[in-house]
Amino acid sequence: MAERLDDDALAFAHRMFDLARTGDTDELAAQVAQGLPANLTNDKGDTLLILAAYHNHPATVAALVAAGADHSRINDRGQTALAAAVFRQNAETVTTLLRAGANPLHGNPSAVATAEFFGLPQMLELLTGK
Repeated sequence: MAERLDDDALAFAHRMFDLARTGDTDELAAQVAQGLPANLTNDKGDTLLILAAYHNHPATVAALVAAGADHSRINDRGQTALAAAVFRQNAETVTTLLRAGANPLHGNPSAVATAEFFGLPQMLELLTGK
């Protein structure tokens, strides 16, 4: 059975997820440097990286990747940070994740499937080079 967090720890975790959502790169990177897990995951399976990618914060994504965040993690809906960046049509974040080794075919839907489904030819070109 998982250990329950006390109210202070829970509030801190919520604040860290909010930093990823709002793109407060400096504070989030400082917290990671002080020991916050770069792969901190919420109750929906969203990592800090997935949230930063979905909310269009390329600098935060780059900082998390540099700190060792796992770009291959999927949330409870099967989505990756790369698929989130494709959905949001953020070429800078897509490029950062691809350079870090993110697989465009990983996840369900994958980043490629997301680009195809939403008719995003520029994103598909970034992912496939075609």
